[in-house]
This record gives sequence, structure tokens and C-alpha cells, in this order.
Amino acid sequence: MKEFVYLDNAATTKVRPEVVEAMLPYFTEIYGNASAVYDFGQKCKQAIEDARETIGSSIGTKASNIYFTAGGSESDNWALKGVAEAYKDKGKHIITTKIEHHAILHTCAYLEQQGYEVTYLDVDADGLVSPEDVKKAIRPDTILISVMFANNEIGTIEPIEEIGAIAHEHGILFHTDAVQAYAQVPIDVEKMHIDLLSASGHKLNGPKGIGFLYIRQGLKLKSFIHGGAQERKRRAGTENVPGIVGLDKAVEIAMATMDERIKKESELRDYLIARIEDEIPFAKLNGHRVKRLPNNINFCFRFIEGESMLIMLDMAGICGSSGSACTSGSLDPSHVLLAIGLPHEIAHGSLRLTLSDEITKEQLDYVVDHLKEIVAKLRSMSPLYEDYAKKHLS
Repeated sequence: MKEFVYLDNAATTKVRPEVVEAMLPYFTEIYGNASAVYDFGQKCKQAIEDARETIGSSIGTKASNIYFTAGGSESDNWALKGVAEAYKDKGKHIITTKIEHHAILHTCAYLEQQGYEVTYLDVDADGLVSPEDVKKAIRPDTILISVMFANNEIGTIEPIEEIGAIAHEHGILFHTDAVQAYAQVPIDVEKMHIDLLSASGHKLNGPKGIGFLYIRQGLKLKSFIHGGAQERKRRAGTENVPGIVGLDKAVEIAMATMDERIKKESELRDYLIARIEDEIPFAKLNGHRVKRLPNNINFCFRFIEGESMLIMLDMAGICGSSGSACTSGSLDPSHVLLAIGLPHEIAHGSLRLTLSDEITKEQLDYVVDHLKEIVAKLRSMSPLYEDYAKKHLS
């Protein structure tokens, strides 16, 4: 009997029933405009401020430093473009990495067209950025360092606290795209010297279309969207009250269950990695074995084309991905896998499986059993595999 096993939680997550329940009244009962002065609107405004308080405390900052956005991509754009515009008199140099999400990379490319210079740092074979390389890349005109908290494809967690300390020491602003890491692992913006942080609700069992940008108090970022006084005159537009309420509830649950989820997902992650490594030859684990997100598994299978593997997994009721959901449909291999040194022909055979706290060991057994069959079937069609296997398995 075909099961349904969803292992693409890095792309998006199921909205928790408690989150839906919290949101529903704000569609049909408490639907006022939060900018209105009457009580019906002020109830919505209070819900927004309550959410701001929840989110601020979750990363160790004041509620007033949280600004709601439509999601991670908007937050990334606002952080980079906002700093570039506000600090251009100081300099036009930005430091980032080659493995960032395209919301960062494409924004950097746009800024380069506007006359800014961007240094794209290399990473090692595990996807780790070297703090020493960050330090070496700093110039007198550097205004921003942007390094993702954890990679969305291979799960590697970066040395954020060390990089933040370097930025702070040199008087440079530090932004981190924490879309994959927020509410999955502990984050303290003060301890880690983070000046700006991006996050998104739909990665943590909240609704789509809502996220936030943390902006350290005192930063002179200008309005990102003009037209109204919302978000303390920095982001115009009627607030997405149901989305904000949903994010509030999702964060509340995620923070309360974080330790338990990390333990469970890490154990299941390591179990799945061990079974794949033990039972499928020529499978390469991508990303750092220890410094990785609790729910992330990423492998490359030699002599396999990733898209065919995904289609056959789907036929077995298994949802996975070959990389970032934002680049699905592209025939190019992952820029992240190329950056960690994999050749094109191996990078094309990648599979990312990302867990939730609802996944069971029995479901993972189902996945591995089918994956073994799929890999064997696809390799049987490869004219190169048989010779390679004879040489290396004999």
C-alpha cells in the first residue's frame, strides 16, 4: 500500500491546527483595520503588538525591533537594499557567501548593477564559511556582511557568533538570513552580534505570506514600502493581521517544543543518514555531519539524475527535493553543491530530505526501502555505472 511521506519541510511546512484556530477569528470576527482609532481596529493592533513581543523575546530583543514583512525574500531584500541605501556615503562594499539563498544572491547582483561591489566568499567541502576569510575580505568601505545562519540545501550551520563578533569589532553591520534556522535552533541576536535577521512563517508550521525582519535599534534604514505609516513608517500597507497572529502562535509553539524537536529530529536524521550510507553504495552526504540543522539530510547519488529520482519517489508517495524550492524547474545543478566542490555530474544526482517532528522511524524505513530500489533501477540504465561498480565494489 502506497503511503504519503512528506520530507520537504525546508520548502514549506504544514500549518498546525492550533495556528489555524488562532487565525480564524481575524478573518470573520475581528477583521478591523489595525490603523483605525476605534476599539474594533485596536483589537487587531493589540494582536500585532502581542506577536511582536513573542517574536522579539524568541531572539533576545525588544518587540520594537521586529518589523513584519511578507516573508523571507522580502526581509532579505529590505536588509540588503536598506543598508546599501542608508550607508552608501560610508562605502559601497558588501561581503556575502557563494552559498546564500537566491534572495540574497540576486539582490547582491542587483546592487552590483547600481555600483556596489560584492565579495562572494568561498566555503569548505562541508559548506562552512571561514571567519578568517570574512576578516580578510573586510575593506575600509565595507558596510555590510551577510551570511546565512544555516544553509537551506545542505543544512550546515555557520559560525554566526564568530562572524558577528568580527563585524562588530570592525564597526560593520551584520545580517543573517535565518529563514531555515529560526525557531529550529536557538538564536540570540545580542550574544551573536546580529544587526539584522530575516525569517519566514511558513518554515515553522505557520502560514505563508508572513515573515519579519529584525532591525537593531538605532539603524537608520529608510522606508522599504511607501504609502502609509504602518510598521513605524518603515513598511507601508495594511497589516496582514491573520498572518501575524498565525506567526505568533507558530513561534509560541516552536519555542516551547524546540528542545524536544531538536532531540527527536536529530535522532531520526542520523538514523536515516546511517541507513542510506550503509545500504546504498556511492552515496555522498553533503553538509557538515555535526554542525547541521536537526532535520536536514542531503545526499548525492553517483550515476543518478535527480529529477528522475524525485519523480519515482513521488510515485511511491514520497515528497523530497533536489535543492531549494526557489530553483525547482531549473536544469542547472545546485550552486551550493558546486560551491562545496562537487562536479556537475555528481551535483545533478542530489536529494534533500527534510524532516518534521511528526515523522516516524517506520516512515523513514519505507523511504529508504523505496530509495534503494529507485537508485538501483536508475543506475541499471547508466552505461557508466556497471564498469564503475565492478572496479570499486570488487
